[in-house]
Amino acid sequence: MNATEFKQQLLPLNASLYRIAFKLMGNEDDAKDVVQDAYLKLWKMRDNISNVDNPLAYCLTIVKNMCLDRHRAASLNLIDKPPEELPIAGDDSASRHIEQQQTNRLLNQCLARLPVQQQQVLRMRDLAGCSMQEIEKATGLTAVNARVLLSRARKSLRNQFLTHQSS
Repeated sequence: MNATEFKQQLLPLNASLYRIAFKLMGNEDDAKDVVQDAYLKLWKMRDNISNVDNPLAYCLTIVKNMCLDRHRAASLNLIDKPPEELPIAGDDSASRHIEQQQTNRLLNQCLARLPVQQQQVLRMRDLAGCSMQEIEKATGLTAVNARVLLSRARKSLRNQFLTHQSS
């Protein structure tokens, strides 16, 4: 893939990549950094991208994984800090952060139990903010099929989440 093809095929995905990065990172600067790093990674592996069937899904996966890697690295940094620099358990923002991490971990576990197509449609719609037309184009599914998969995925996630909270 040359520079022109890269610009034509991958740069238009910027808004979708930014949306998912922003949702996963929680702030604008980190999201921009992740997207920029993702484009750098994509550029380095541009020769392999021409073999990818679904560039949007591929790029979204790269961005999602880079966000998760950054979160993991940040949590590992807490291990190296002396006790006086760790967040105080009573600190409301620290407890909210820990609770959010636990919820995210549970959500990822529940997502992993879904069938692959349901995972793909749910991630594209709810995490990446893709329109149904974008989902149709990226997955090859009809709008009706994508909506059914999305509905089933949401219902399954809701049931798994409720089951876990009641236990």
